[in-house]
Order: sequence, then C-alpha cells, then structure tokens
Amino acid sequence: MKIIAATKNPGKIREIQKILGQLGFEVMSQATAGIDVDIEETGDTFEKNALIKARAVAMMCDNPVLADDSGLCVEALGGRPGVYSARYAGEGASDADKIEKLLSELDGVKNRKAKFVTSAAFIFPDGREITVSGEVHGTILTEPRGENGFGYDPVFYSDELKKTFAEADDDEKNSVSHRSRALQALCEKLKDESF
Repeated sequence: MKIIAATKNPGKIREIQKILGQLGFEVMSQATAGIDVDIEETGDTFEKNALIKARAVAMMCDNPVLADDSGLCVEALGGRPGVYSARYAGEGASDADKIEKLLSELDGVKNRKAKFVTSAAFIFPDGREITVSGEVHGTILTEPRGENGFGYDPVFYSDELKKTFAEADDDEKNSVSHRSRALQALCEKLKDESF
C-alpha cells in the first residue's frame, strides 16, 4: 500500500521508508504523488502542525497520509526554539545562522539540557487519525562538531550516542532519533489497524 508523506525532504522520505517498509508500505513524497501545496504551520505544538500538514495533503488524495513536525526544545530557553526551530533565525536563514543564534542565546548559560521532539500524524483514507511522538535527550555544546546531519545536529550532543548527531552516521542517528522513535510508535499502532 502506498502512503503519501507530506514532505518535500528526500532524506525524510528515506528514513520513513526504511521504518514503514517493514510493514510492507511504499512511501512517496507529496511531490512524487503530484501534490503541490505549500502548507503554513500555524499550530502552537508539534502535534498540531503535523495534523495541519497531514490534513491538507489528505484532502488532495485517496491514500493514507503521514506528516511530521519536529524541533529542538532547550530547557534554559523555556522550550525554545520549539515549533519555530526551522524559522528561529528568520525566514531563509541557513543552518549555520540558526546554530549561531542558539549559541549566542546560550552564551554563559550553564544548563544546556535539550531534546529533539517529533510528532507524527497519520490519516487513513476514511478520515481516521493517529498521532504519535518521540524524543531524544541531550546537551547543547558551545561549538559545532561533526560534518553529518542537518539543522542543529552539530551542536546537539546525544546522551545515548555520546557524540553529536553530526558526528554520528545515519544508522547511529536513526537508532535513537526522535523521528525514528515516533515512526516506530506509529508502526506499532498500524499493526492492529485495517485499511
């Protein structure tokens, strides 16, 4: 069965396919499915944003739809950047710009605890909805380390991996990542569902 993922990110599609493929699903991006829509994320939680994206794409197809929203939540910043992680340093800002803003806000701060959070929303063709979430805990370093990954990966030191996400290879990161945990939780729920 084909699932439409409400994303244009090819890396995200590969990650989703690797996990949901275990259940025999074929995952395709909204672009591959011919769905060209820009969705404004107006929710104040990751779950609300995931549902906004999934519902928008579900209205344009007859397939099951999966969407997720993710971000970095820093304890000392009251959970910021949170749902604004992608736009934290302004529209069109590079990953380096976002990291620079984060590090400047944390300059001199001792509590550097943080977590990455993903909420995923799955909508069946009949309109039923499932939401799940996953998170991974770590610390924000004072400077970037590693060449892999994207976003805040170079400054997010994973408690479990004992290295930054940017120092980890894809398999290492996916073994503990917030998105992977949310998708594994979704797999467990989908095993008992009828389509």
